[in-house]
Amino acid sequence: MKNLILFDSDVRDQLLPFTYTRPVGEIRIGILTIREKWERCLKGRVSYITQEYLSDKYPIRIEKENYVINAAILPNKPLCELIEQLEFNEALLWKGDLVAAKFDQEQYKNLMGNEDMQEISGIEMEGAGAAFTRIESLSDLFRYNEEELRKDFRMLTQGRTSQPISSTNRVLGEDIFLEEGAIVECATLNATAGPIYVGKQAEIMEGAMIRGGLGLCEHAQIKMGAKIYGATTVGPWCKVGGEVVNSVFFGYSNKAHDGFLGNSVIGEWCNIGADSNNSNLKNNYEEVRLWNYSTGGFAKTGTQFCGLFMADHSKCGINTMFNTGTVIGVSANIFGDGFPRQFVPSFSWGGANGFSTYKTEKAFQTAEKVMERRGLNLEAQDRLILLRVFEDSAKYRPWEKKKTT
Repeated sequence: MKNLILFDSDVRDQLLPFTYTRPVGEIRIGILTIREKWERCLKGRVSYITQEYLSDKYPIRIEKENYVINAAILPNKPLCELIEQLEFNEALLWKGDLVAAKFDQEQYKNLMGNEDMQEISGIEMEGAGAAFTRIESLSDLFRYNEEELRKDFRMLTQGRTSQPISSTNRVLGEDIFLEEGAIVECATLNATAGPIYVGKQAEIMEGAMIRGGLGLCEHAQIKMGAKIYGATTVGPWCKVGGEVVNSVFFGYSNKAHDGFLGNSVIGEWCNIGADSNNSNLKNNYEEVRLWNYSTGGFAKTGTQFCGLFMADHSKCGINTMFNTGTVIGVSANIFGDGFPRQFVPSFSWGGANGFSTYKTEKAFQTAEKVMERRGLNLEAQDRLILLRVFEDSAKYRPWEKKKTT
C-alpha cells in the first residue's frame, strides 16, 4: 500500500473557513472526500502536511517510499498513472507549481529541513495530456460537484450490482445504485441528468423527488417530500429536507425541514432551522462577490449563482434569511429577523440586529450535546483546534475591539 502525503498549498487560505478545522484533503466534493479519492485511485493510505495546530489530529506518516501530493488537486486516471511512474526525487509540475513528488525517507527529511539535497528533477506537465481539476476557491466546491459525482459514482459502482430498487418508486434512467441496507420507498428517482448513489444504511423517505446527480452517503437521510436537484452531495449522517440544488453537505449536519438551499456548502455539525432560506442569485443578476480571507475583503466569484457557505458547528434559527454569497465561520449561532451580514466571523452570536461573541465554554457545551447524539465525543484535540480558531478569528469580530478601546 502506497504512502501518500497530501500537503496544504496556499489554496488553503482560499478555502477558509472550512480549512480552519481540517486539512484540504478532508473536504468532501462529489461523493468522497479528496483523501478518499486519492486512496482509492492510488491504492494507498493518506497522511498530511498541514497547519501545525491541526497536525496532532492529522499527523504525518513517513515511510521508505513517499508520494507527496498537492491536496487541492483532484485525482484522475491519467494523472495517477503519471504519479506511479515517478522515480525517487522526481516531481510533477504544472506551470511551475508542485503537483506530486516521490521521495525516500532521507530525501523527505532533507526537504522538510530545508537542507542541501540532490536537485529535484522536475517534469513539467503542461501540454502532456494529463489535465486535472484543481480546487482554488469556495465556489469551486459546488461548481465541480457534478463532474466529481459522476467520477466517484463510476469508481464506487464499477463491476458491482446495486441492491434491488423497490417497485414502489418511480424510476427514470439507469445510473442508480443502492448500497447494502439503503432504504428507498415511494420516491421519484430521475437519473437521466446525473447518477443517483445511495450509501449504506442511507434512506430516501416517501414522496421525495430526486433529480440526479445525487450522492447520499452512509446513514444519511432525505426527508419526506424533499425536492433535491443535482448536483447535490449529502454527507454521512446528514438529514436533509425542503428544496436543495447544487449543494454539498460535508457530514453530520441537518437541514431537516422546509426551506431553500442552493449553490451552497455546509460543513460538519451544522443545523439549519425550519423554513430558513438562502438567495443564490442577486436581483440584478450581477456576478456574486464573496468574502475572501486572504485579502480581508469581498472578491468576485466569476459566477451568477452562489449561495451560503457555513463552516463546522454553526447553527441558524428558524426562518433565517441569508443573502447571496454569505460566508459563516466556525461555531457561529445566527437568529432573528432580517438578513445578517454576508460575512459572519467565527464564534459570533446574533443576527441582523448585531453580534456578540459566542463564548467558547458555551460553544463547547453545545458541540458536546450535538456530537453525543451521534455517539461521538468532542475530544481534547477538537477543543484545541476550536480554541485556535477562536484566537485566529478574533480580528474579524470588530465588537471585541470596541470593548477594549
